[in-house]
Amino acid sequence: MHTDQFETELDTDGDTITGPWRAPAQMLADQVVDGHASVHDDDQAAALGLSGAPIEGPTHFSQFDPLCMSRWGHAWFERGCISSHFRTMVVEGEQVRATLTVTSGSGGRIDAQKADGTPVLTGTVSIGPDHPATELDTRRAAQGDPGDLFIVDRLEVGMRRDGGSVSMDHTSQNGPAYPFSLDDKLRRITEPHPWYTADGGAHSPWGRPIVPMEMISVLAHASGPGWPVRSPALGLFLDLEIRLVHGPVLVDQPYDVTREVIGLSQSRRTESYWTRTCLIDAGTGRTAAEVVLHSGVFKESYPDYPRDRLT
Repeated sequence: MHTDQFETELDTDGDTITGPWRAPAQMLADQVVDGHASVHDDDQAAALGLSGAPIEGPTHFSQFDPLCMSRWGHAWFERGCISSHFRTMVVEGEQVRATLTVTSGSGGRIDAQKADGTPVLTGTVSIGPDHPATELDTRRAAQGDPGDLFIVDRLEVGMRRDGGSVSMDHTSQNGPAYPFSLDDKLRRITEPHPWYTADGGAHSPWGRPIVPMEMISVLAHASGPGWPVRSPALGLFLDLEIRLVHGPVLVDQPYDVTREVIGLSQSRRTESYWTRTCLIDAGTGRTAAEVVLHSGVFKESYPDYPRDRLT
């Protein structure tokens, strides 16, 4: 079947909708974070024993947009929520397939896997305003005392930052952390849609082009002061949720940004922190989107990490 304006062939089997195999692109090879290369650099990834420089997790979100739009129409871009736990890194050249299993009128489970069956991510999608519990709601509620921290130890739950004002046009790069423009992304996005473009956006339900779901995270983290995480150290996305409240997020629209630390945790290899970022329409004062990000930092990448604490 074809979804409305997504040129994406979907297979439907009962309550399960599956998209085609796609090969997402790596666009962060030149990323700079805190003045140094990131885990998306081949040499940095190799130093951590990774098979290659990973593709940024939100890239996979685009593969779910045709599935969700087939279920909820253009309301997906106004009130949709995708909440994901990233399970395995993907490197350029690997193929990924997305699946949605509808569990209610307003929600469902999502999964993505590689061609060999390796799981890439798992999570939930839903349509608001009354969302059921999301993947990250459940995961964050299960977090206990993080214990001794040595990289994110200067963070505290409740800490806030004013992220200033941001907007995304089609041609400007999005800072050193995201060294590509929206047009660059649209040339390589796995699921093109005319509503993302200047010409096609004029014919969207909102009369303007919209920011793709996977790029909302880029916009939310494009500016403002960073958190006092000790460095140099290499990080990655562990979990990500994008919730549209009064969407869509529009191209060339100014948004005020607020950020808050909402959790701290750690695992065997990482220390991590949870943040909630709100994009507030500068014209209406309404929240357009909320982004919850669980950021991990590799313990072994921080030179001053106590050696006896590395296992």
